[in-house]
Amino acid sequence: MAKEKDVGEISNYFEHVQVAAIKVKTPLKIGDSLRFVGGETNFEQKIDSMQINHKKVASAKKGDEVGIKISQRVRKGYKVFKV
Repeated sequence: MAKEKDVGEISNYFEHVQVAAIKVKTPLKIGDSLRFVGGETNFEQKIDSMQINHKKVASAKKGDEVGIKISQRVRKGYKVFKV
C-alpha cells in the first residue's frame, strides 16, 4: 500500500449539498484522490471540484478551508488523507 499523506480533517459537513469542509494541512489540487476515515467510514474519492468561500478553485494550500463534494456522509473530526 502506498504511503498516504495526512491532508487534514473534516471541519464541517453540509448534508443537503453533500459537501465536506476540510481544514487543509498540505497542498491539494483537483484530480487528487482522497481517503476519508472515521467511525465506520473509510472510502476513497477523487476531487472533481473544490471551492474556497463559494468560489471554484483548482488548488488549495496549507491553512485553507476547502469545500469538496463527496459521495458519502462524513462527520466533523474525520481524518482526510491523500492517496
